[in-house]
Amino acid sequence: MNIFDSPELMDRLAASYALGTLRGGARRRFEALARRNPGLRARALVWQERFMSMTELQPAEAPSPNVWKRIANEVAAEPRTAMQPAPEPAGSELLRRARNWWRAGALAAVAASLAVVAVTLNLRNELDVSRTQLAQLRQQGVQLASQNRELVAQLQAQPEVRYVSVLHDDKATPTMLALFDPKHGTLTLKRMVNFAEGPEKSLQLWAVPATGGAPRSLGVLAEQDVLRLPAQPQVVAQSPLFAITLEAKGGVPEGTPAQGPILWKGAVLQTPL
Repeated sequence: MNIFDSPELMDRLAASYALGTLRGGARRRFEALARRNPGLRARALVWQERFMSMTELQPAEAPSPNVWKRIANEVAAEPRTAMQPAPEPAGSELLRRARNWWRAGALAAVAASLAVVAVTLNLRNELDVSRTQLAQLRQQGVQLASQNRELVAQLQAQPEVRYVSVLHDDKATPTMLALFDPKHGTLTLKRMVNFAEGPEKSLQLWAVPATGGAPRSLGVLAEQDVLRLPAQPQVVAQSPLFAITLEAKGGVPEGTPAQGPILWKGAVLQTPL
């Protein structure tokens, strides 16, 4: 099958590549195809930009006090090993060697202190530079970056999230974020656009299986920004695609195929462990 004839498959592979779930030989084949096809490279870059902000919002952490303690111990240990005094001779030779030993000990202590101070200042400078760069990146936010931060915030708020899907319309505009928590069997949906179904219509969510079977309804969506639906883990795990149709008020009954048009759809991606 020529993936260049299927924009949807290209977009799904590009999303998996950017998220890191495309591995092994499949990842290498994708990279080989992307080198020959600018459109495929562009899709991968778009998905990478959507997920790149996941590291921008991580809080800065100062090194543990134990780190400084270990550094000081290791730096101070070397001079102490080298400064083991020889058996004490008698007379003036003993006094000369004692003076040399104390002088060497004082120099080693100063060197160790300077080393600890230098390491501390270097780490603090690196932390300051990182904070400055992070602040600059936050100030350069555009609409896409804002959407990415919203997506990241949703992901971080659900530590048990194992599957994520960003549904979009036919113009590739993100419209709905779906997060699945298999531990509690909960599917969380957040609207990313303003859309009014109307008094006589309802949005209905479908899980499309990979085997070509009939899509399975996951529920009718209430008219609210964030809602949660129960879902079975095996149904989500076996469904590479989510779709949302516009149906009559209340949606179609369980076991009945969709009757209305497909408004939005998106690939279901498994998050890395």
